[in-house]
Amino acid sequence: MAKIALFAGSFDPFTRGHEAVVEVALQLFDEVVVGVGENVSKRSLLSVEQRCRLIADRYKDDSRVRVVSYNTLTGDFAREVGATVLVRGVRNTLDFEFERTIEATNRELFPELTTVLIPTPAEVMHISSSMVRELLAFGREVDDYLPQNINIKNYIQ
Repeated sequence: MAKIALFAGSFDPFTRGHEAVVEVALQLFDEVVVGVGENVSKRSLLSVEQRCRLIADRYKDDSRVRVVSYNTLTGDFAREVGATVLVRGVRNTLDFEFERTIEATNRELFPELTTVLIPTPAEVMHISSSMVRELLAFGREVDDYLPQNINIKNYIQ
């Protein structure tokens, strides 16, 4: 039986930090589903469809990565895609505390799911989607913060 992990987030946009988490997850699990959710509390740069396309383009040559959008509770979506593990990236202690709280809630609601926290490598731990959005808003280049061969301008309408 394949071990499927769900890496869920808004990924607006998908950064080198997210990519690093997926790379570690691929070493641990047979398949990684990247679940692209809509976070209504954030102002979006890209539509859900644009985010899915960007991530799918990055992993087009890796059949172990599947990109799917969703608008339900993450635990319900994990069940839907057959995932038994939730993968979460952590950059710092603030991320850890936030993710630990979510893990406790998920454990109560979805006891069959295990959460695995993956530390983001030091060379990309300073990268966040919100930082990339801000740099773009001020007309700055962001190529160093995005996966190689991904030109964000190809995804923005």
